[in-house]
Amino acid sequence: MNLLLDTHVALWAITDSPVLSQKVRALIHAPKSTVWISAVSVWEIAIKHGLGRGDMPVSGQDAVRYFRDSGYRFLAVEPEHAAAVEDLAAYHQDPFDRLLVAQAIIEPMRLITHDATVARYSDSIIKV
Repeated sequence: MNLLLDTHVALWAITDSPVLSQKVRALIHAPKSTVWISAVSVWEIAIKHGLGRGDMPVSGQDAVRYFRDSGYRFLAVEPEHAAAVEDLAAYHQDPFDRLLVAQAIIEPMRLITHDATVARYSDSIIKV
């Protein structure tokens, strides 16, 4: 199963945060799971860490290294992903989250998120 982690879930996974449920840990570590991190998440981490946001505990460069060390794969932003954003309902205004949703729908992948608003976009999105 292809799993796309939203930014916070990805950070919780690499920092072994207790916020990450056992269910999600099991999905991430399942032998048949391939875990993906979007370039969107790296961009979000870099921007928010650079602004001194406390919810981004690592830099973008460190995050890339931690994601690679964890064996996660990277998903580039393709023109089709960007174009698909305009077809999304206006549930959420965050451009990072909207692009993650579009990527998950286009690829297709199961997006794992903690955000109930993001989860409204599709039954294939896993809310944790």
